[in-house]
Amino acid sequence: MAPKLGIQLLILLFAISLFGCGQQTAQSNPTTPSGKKLIVIITPPHDNPFFKAEAEAADAKAKQLGYETMVLTHGGDANRQDQLIETAIAQKAAAIILDNAGADASIAAVQKAKAAGIPSFLIDREINATGAAAAQIVSNNYQGAALGAEKFVELMGEKGNYVELTGKESDTNAGIRSKGYHDVLDKYPGLKMVAQQSANWSQTEAFAKMETILQSQKDIKGVIAGNDTMALGAAAALKAAGRKAVIIVGFDGSPDVVAAIKAGEIQATVLQPAALISRMAVEQADQQLKSGSSGKPEKQAIDCELVTRENAEQFGLFGRK
Repeated sequence: MAPKLGIQLLILLFAISLFGCGQQTAQSNPTTPSGKKLIVIITPPHDNPFFKAEAEAADAKAKQLGYETMVLTHGGDANRQDQLIETAIAQKAAAIILDNAGADASIAAVQKAKAAGIPSFLIDREINATGAAAAQIVSNNYQGAALGAEKFVELMGEKGNYVELTGKESDTNAGIRSKGYHDVLDKYPGLKMVAQQSANWSQTEAFAKMETILQSQKDIKGVIAGNDTMALGAAAALKAAGRKAVIIVGFDGSPDVVAAIKAGEIQATVLQPAALISRMAVEQADQQLKSGSSGKPEKQAIDCELVTRENAEQFGLFGRK
């Protein structure tokens, strides 16, 4: 009897040890030290107020919903973005909010996150693929560009020489905005584009490009820019050259440009609701994590608004007050 009892006791002890190990593993592996799930927020550099606003809005909404957050920036570098996605995977993130570093260059990183069981919710910029991201929530760039172009036509009186400053060629938004502009502007034979150059979304680059353009193009009546930082760079170059009467229209709705519109230095901008889109992405991530589905389509476009001197007081940080 004793040997049989000893064997039974050993089996019982072994079963208890297995059950205990299983419990310990489950308890010692929370997503974060606090036990909260982690949402990783990755955007371009925060020296651009647009990207800072979307990161801060996503961060605040995620914390409000009870998540831990990690806010990172890829600096516009797809390789750095890949490293940050790896970090999110290593940290066992529940979801990623991403303003990506390139429509083509970001596909593999988003797919890698999906393969690791982490859904990505893209904001501001799409990638050239479907099915990899859980959502791609962007401003309706074409609609916004058409709004801006229509105002530009009105301000120009349907005639005159103008310059277009475009964004990064690798960014789908740059091409969409330029197309939206030209689908309106090209209908007016009195409008003549005398220069079109990329300033890569940069204020300093836009300043330098505008300075160079002014040396060869003396008769410029207007500048239409693919974003507000380039509009600010163009405005600074024109002011330095004593060309204060040139019409300038931007795109983003940044606080600096809204202030410049109030001061009469820039005439209009197209506001894209960065904060709203970021909050929507976090809310949809929360819904998907809780129910298995966000209930929304992957591709979502949110309409933009035109900001002019007449309504500038109504707008705050990339949205209505």
